[in-house]
Amino acid sequence: MTASLSFPVGQPTISPEHDQTGDAAPRPDTTAAITRGVARLFLDMGLAVLTEFKLPNGRRLDITGLSRKGHFIAAEVKSCRADFEADQKWPDYLGFCDAFYFAVAADFPCNLLPADKGLIKADQFGAAIIRDAEESTLPAARRKSLTLRFARQAALRR
Repeated sequence: MTASLSFPVGQPTISPEHDQTGDAAPRPDTTAAITRGVARLFLDMGLAVLTEFKLPNGRRLDITGLSRKGHFIAAEVKSCRADFEADQKWPDYLGFCDAFYFAVAADFPCNLLPADKGLIKADQFGAAIIRDAEESTLPAARRKSLTLRFARQAALRR
């Protein structure tokens, strides 16, 4: 599932609201920029994309891509260190995707993120996969249920 995309000028732009330690407070504009870049990456990879995909366990995946083969790719957006440290719900998403990524801005302190999860760096213009996610296989019944859920949520959006 690796895409060979690059940023327009070789690297994502660094948002001025972030400092180099990633300690700045979570910012909706940074989250929106990362989400937009990852959505563009997923679309370029041929995935159907939903943001805020509601899962059966009550959680919401920030960005979900569904491949033509029915594989679910998930990305959890983290806008800064405080966002990552305060929100530890991401393990609840792992049972609902075939590949899981953290999506962050260029200046995010990536050493905070688990090394065994995928990593995407993004800005509002695009994104690049820095570290591939481990692929797992969803059980067939869960895949079918999630596919129907994805389709219904996509159809009901206006």
